[in-house]
Amino acid sequence: MLRRPRWLRDTQTAAYGAFLREFTAVEIELREAYLDDRPDNANWPFNAALTSLSLVATRDVANAAGDLADAIGRFALLVADGGPKNRDDLPRIMAELASGQLAFVNAARRSLDGSQQSIARQLGGPPPWREIEPYAPTPRSGD
Repeated sequence: MLRRPRWLRDTQTAAYGAFLREFTAVEIELREAYLDDRPDNANWPFNAALTSLSLVATRDVANAAGDLADAIGRFALLVADGGPKNRDDLPRIMAELASGQLAFVNAARRSLDGSQQSIARQLGGPPPWREIEPYAPTPRSGD
């Protein structure tokens, strides 16, 4: 069995962690901007973390990260739209982000150590809808 150099595994671990930290930061900002009906103030170091990740990620991890980045992009467009907020948009995008995060985490776990089992539940990241729903916009009559 071919073993990866320790420096590569350590670099992957750091890159995966940085990507998750930046994902969480941008998700929180986009969610708050959506709920507050304001433009987002995201710094977007998420993109830098994604680019850095591309240097060391396995194909499966890169694909999962790309899918998660695509979902963040769709959320950013939803926030930037400026149109009336649809109460159904937020649970859909939050579910997509949560499942994307879980897919990324499991791909990263497998890439770091093939003997790690997948986890079945998301830890951290986008909160479940029941925690967001009280703050979600309610359509106005006539909308």
